[in-house]
Amino acid sequence: MKPTKAGNVELGIEHVKNYFDNACIIAETIDKNQINLLASELVSLRLGLGRLFVLGVGGSAANATHAVNDFRKLCRIETYSPTDNVSELTARINDEGWQSCFAAWLEVSNLGAGDAILILSVGGGNREKGVSINLIEAMDYARKVGAKIFGIVGRDGGYTKEIGDVVVIVPTVNDCLVTPHSEAFQAVVWHCLVSHPALQLQDTKW
Repeated sequence: MKPTKAGNVELGIEHVKNYFDNACIIAETIDKNQINLLASELVSLRLGLGRLFVLGVGGSAANATHAVNDFRKLCRIETYSPTDNVSELTARINDEGWQSCFAAWLEVSNLGAGDAILILSVGGGNREKGVSINLIEAMDYARKVGAKIFGIVGRDGGYTKEIGDVVVIVPTVNDCLVTPHSEAFQAVVWHCLVSHPALQLQDTKW
């Protein structure tokens, strides 16, 4: 790939302005009541000593790791993510396949009716298009054992919206920026949750 010409940086200011203008619209239009409902559900999960499993792929997998830290440290909810154990994850993908890697991990973790999964995804999964099938199979397994299904997803919410108990959808403002905005607002929403007065039990350092 050839280096970008310096002149494109000057032209890029329009992209920067557009990106943040879109972010402002998302912040204004995202369903705050749904976020507050998710906070309430997480309080109930903690009171019942339930565990939270955060699932995501790609950039959302990195977000899942960060979210696990925050829910554990700030909210004292027992929280895990399958993508934090790369050895087990890749062994399952290699030996058993991509589609079942999350569901099998949840089964070994004894996911039960008192637990919940939190899906972080740009599209929420689409079985017909073969997108994020491992998330779909994980949700099917969660439903089978009676666990709650939560989500922070973009686009129309996909399968997560169809099957989930409480799902926050990041509004689509610009089709060209769905992925960066969806993954960025996953972080905005979970940080809102872990600083929620009903959820946060430990102060941040700053």
